[in-house]
Amino acid sequence: MMSRAEMRVSKKTAILLLAHGSPDSVEEIPEFLLQVTRGRPVPSEVVEEVKHRYTLIGRSPLTELTMRQGKLLSAEIGLPVYVGMRNWKPFIVDVVRKMSDDGIEHSVVICLAPQNSRTSVGLYRSALGAADKLPFSVDFVESWHDHPLLIKAFAEKLKVGLASALREFGQKIAVVFTAHSVPQRTIADGDPYQRQAEETAAQVAAQASIVREDWKFAFQSQGMSGGRWLGATVEETIRALKTLGYGGILVQPIGFLCDHVEVLFDIDIAFKKFAEAEGMRLWRAESLNDSPLLTAALADIVRLRLSEAEKSALITVRAIS
Repeated sequence: MMSRAEMRVSKKTAILLLAHGSPDSVEEIPEFLLQVTRGRPVPSEVVEEVKHRYTLIGRSPLTELTMRQGKLLSAEIGLPVYVGMRNWKPFIVDVVRKMSDDGIEHSVVICLAPQNSRTSVGLYRSALGAADKLPFSVDFVESWHDHPLLIKAFAEKLKVGLASALREFGQKIAVVFTAHSVPQRTIADGDPYQRQAEETAAQVAAQASIVREDWKFAFQSQGMSGGRWLGATVEETIRALKTLGYGGILVQPIGFLCDHVEVLFDIDIAFKKFAEAEGMRLWRAESLNDSPLLTAALADIVRLRLSEAEKSALITVRAIS
């Protein structure tokens, strides 16, 4: 097993982190949405609503934070880390080309969406391209929703946030874990996303010693397009908790690894406003962002994959003291 020391491999090896991507300014939103829909026209009211949300939060820090996560991981494992975005710059296809130009021969690929869904991980894999057509070999991590260090990272943020809210509020507070909703037909077709998201929530609650009666799970950010999306919604859950006698709610999004519009607008603005209209208080646990435990989780995944590849004689790995 490899140590935390810098690693040298006989094949030139790198890590590729994949994420959703986010526009750098409000003006780029129409082009960004066309990337999301792969060129399908976006209703003008949807474009204006997304612009409004980005205006309220100023900007999305997703790209900046993801790049930071990559730098921290590279420093931890001593290997180059590249970051590619499905829907914005740097686009995955451009990053793959850069990796090829840099002489990369093997890559461990990790999606910064721990729970596996064809609407996220599946689309990232498609954007990456067919394995036999890539200029380097790929070890694609399908999911890591229950990695012990990821669970510990979420639990650490949860405990800090809950303690702060309790000091401020002094009354009973419920925890609501959230993940981004997906169309119901996705789950009906056998997608593991819902099960994995709920497993993450349950493990984080156990790690943070939150008793079962004091936490719920909800899906947030249901799409604006037609068709039914997974619930219960956060709004439905807030109302249900109100009837159970809770006056405060702490939200922890366990499907996201850093701040972006679904956190900074949907939770910090929209859900908070909704809770206040219901006569309740709402707080949010800090996102993982540059959490050392998140870096440790990613590094552990990489080390394990490289160790397995070494055993399979795909690459040779040697730790440097």
